[in-house]
Amino acid sequence: MDKRLLLGNEAVARGIYEAGCALVSSYPGTPSTEITEFAVKQEGVYAEWAPNEKVAVEVAYGACVAGVRAFSGMKHVGLNVAADPVFTAAYTGVGGGLVIAVADDPGMHSSQNEQDSRHYANASKIPMLEPSDSQECKDFTKLAFTLSEQFDTPVFVRLTTRVSHSQSVVSLSDPEPMTNKGFAKNPAKYVMVPANARLRHALVEQHMQALTTWAEKTEINRIVAGSSKIGVIAAGIAYQTAREALGDQATYLKLGMVHPLPMDIITKFASQVDTLYILEELDDVIETHCRKLGIPCQGKQLFSVEGEYSAEKIRHVILGTDMPKTTPHAVPNRPPVLCPGCPHRGAFHVLNKMKLTVSGDIGCYTLGAAPPLSAMDLTLCMGASISALHGILKADPTMASRTVAVIGDSTFLHSGMTGLLNIVYNQSHATVLILDNAITGMTGHQQNPATGLTLGMMPAPIVDLEQLCRALGVANVVVVDPHDMTALEQSLTEQLAIQAPSVIIARRPCVLLPTVPKQKPMLVGDSCKNCNACMRIGCPAMQTGERRIAIDPTLCTGCGLCQRLCRFGALGGQTV
Repeated sequence: MDKRLLLGNEAVARGIYEAGCALVSSYPGTPSTEITEFAVKQEGVYAEWAPNEKVAVEVAYGACVAGVRAFSGMKHVGLNVAADPVFTAAYTGVGGGLVIAVADDPGMHSSQNEQDSRHYANASKIPMLEPSDSQECKDFTKLAFTLSEQFDTPVFVRLTTRVSHSQSVVSLSDPEPMTNKGFAKNPAKYVMVPANARLRHALVEQHMQALTTWAEKTEINRIVAGSSKIGVIAAGIAYQTAREALGDQATYLKLGMVHPLPMDIITKFASQVDTLYILEELDDVIETHCRKLGIPCQGKQLFSVEGEYSAEKIRHVILGTDMPKTTPHAVPNRPPVLCPGCPHRGAFHVLNKMKLTVSGDIGCYTLGAAPPLSAMDLTLCMGASISALHGILKADPTMASRTVAVIGDSTFLHSGMTGLLNIVYNQSHATVLILDNAITGMTGHQQNPATGLTLGMMPAPIVDLEQLCRALGVANVVVVDPHDMTALEQSLTEQLAIQAPSVIIARRPCVLLPTVPKQKPMLVGDSCKNCNACMRIGCPAMQTGERRIAIDPTLCTGCGLCQRLCRFGALGGQTV
């Protein structure tokens, strides 16, 4: 049997392949992105990036109704975007199996909130599996397709950052043959007008009851024997952390299905241990279920609803002892920053210089909020920068001359277009700055409809952002190079003075793209006065010194922004 060391996300992709899944449609979002990037490499699997998660789920749903197995992957906040089709797909059921992977981010390593997606499983009445390592990522993905078809429902696979991005050994199997059941006309099943939906809701409840019965018998909900003095119920990464902390000093009920939760097995397990602990990161989903069953247990009164759990914390709380000590290495704080040469840096320097109020969005450019650029005043969710700007200006029209929205090209196509249409339709004198870096940058250079390539690197039509904005009704559309800070400042001044909607497209490709030529690194001359004016752009290649600024040539891309800020001609791009 072939064994490989796989990332959790890669193992999900392998499960997609082994399950005979034919179609994958997703939107990139850390920590889920690699699932789809690995899926496109699997033989026979069609995989694509959709413009957003709602579209991705609808594409996968259409494919499953047409009779093939289909998959959609996203991060937890992406599930918010996809919620509309997800909830109703629970009513219609499926043709071929439909699996939706959602990757939560306890600790908010790369996210704007810490929501617990298990609530979506409960609210939508969709079963949810939660793997705890890469082997289970593969196996549970395959099982999810089986359950989907067996119980006529979409199935969630819930991941977390530590499971998605850790590696463990996976035993591979031969793939099941891809099958196509074909599209079966059935309006009563698939057309969710109220009369049909009422009947389908009754079936959903029947399916959930049958799944609860299944949860009592399945091997993915299993007891791992140890000392009966301490009992632990856990799922996913919390199970692995508990095992590391407690070892054989506890016995465990490891849950692989976290919705619906079993009743009999939990009740029986609780009766066999002296003290029961519920270990689950984020919310008290399992604990609440146990308390509803009248089971005494310890949970959130001892452990936080915030962030990740550590083995040290679990051991200290439950056993009153500490883990073996290791000598920690002092690690300096390294907050995320825009890369050296990032095309967004000049734009945020100008916004800061002009002292504008900035409605921000989700992407690399969110880092424009950090010092010393400090040029972002609010960030809510994908696409909200434009809609929020409209609300700001309706509340106080006098802010139109000093307030802008900032959004990236991929995010604009994800969910910014409707906000811009709303500005035109409801007539705000709003200025929107689209930072076009020719790629989806923050999640690792994924293609999008404006890049000219598909996920599979096939040529695709390129969305013309200028024409698109004009088609949405914006008459004033200009394009500038964000490295030309003088031109950008002039454009902002002109557009903010116009009593009409306007769009400025700040266009320069991401410096990390392989097609972007790299310039020679900048050098610091003797004329440097150490005034630190060039430090205002927050470039990580630049360092302060006792007598003059220093530039790390291994980081510097030679973009020249620092040179434009130097009044003494101390910075140059010539090598020696």
